Amino acid sequence: MTRILAIETATEACSVALLVDGEIRERFEVAPRRHAALVLPFAESLLQEAGLAPGALDAVAFGRGPGSFTGLRIAAGMAQGMAFGADLPVIPVSTLAALALGAARDRQMQDVLAALDARMKEVYWGAWRCQPDGSMELVGDEGVYAPADVPRAEAGDWIGAGSGWDSYADVLADRCGLAPSAIVREAKPHAADVARIAGDLLYRGYVFAPEQALPVYLRDNVADKPKAGA
Repeated sequence: MTRILAIETATEACSVALLVDGEIRERFEVAPRRHAALVLPFAESLLQEAGLAPGALDAVAFGRGPGSFTGLRIAAGMAQGMAFGADLPVIPVSTLAALALGAARDRQMQDVLAALDARMKEVYWGAWRCQPDGSMELVGDEGVYAPADVPRAEAGDWIGAGSGWDSYADVLADRCGLAPSAIVREAKPHAADVARIAGDLLYRGYVFAPEQALPVYLRDNVADKPKAGA
């Protein structure tokens, strides 16, 4: 039996999911700036409904980014705290992979260009392919780019998903050759998909000690630096 609690707070959406032997329950709310207040009650209510103590879990998974710097710290800190307290491993999961998995399932497609608005006129970007076994395969690397400079994907039947497409649809569509009907602007990463990916990673042994619950930011600077004389 697989039991994983998953946390995803990398965007304006806050969600926690519980995977128990293939069945997933999730708490999800679009609540900017309320993640810290919601994430623990979400987790507690899911565990209570399932009649589980944290120590009965196999692992705690979290969306490790890229995404909001504050949101990533909340998810990593929550995962680390629960894992230390219950003597559990952690499973970091790409937020872009979770976004892509949800979009692929909803559109019944396999190839997803996942993009999150990174502010500063950039997007967090990753090309993901959903494999027959449900796992996600990264094509190339994840990165942060100006919309006009995102890597062109190899041949495939791609769709675009995420807030980056909402903010820069025209530029990205022109760069990637996608029609408007192939863009899922409203797609958001869900903890349920973090849990699904984590289940596969757990099976393959990709688990880590709690102190390794670290966010992946993809860039070092967190805000626009003032120009000289500004």
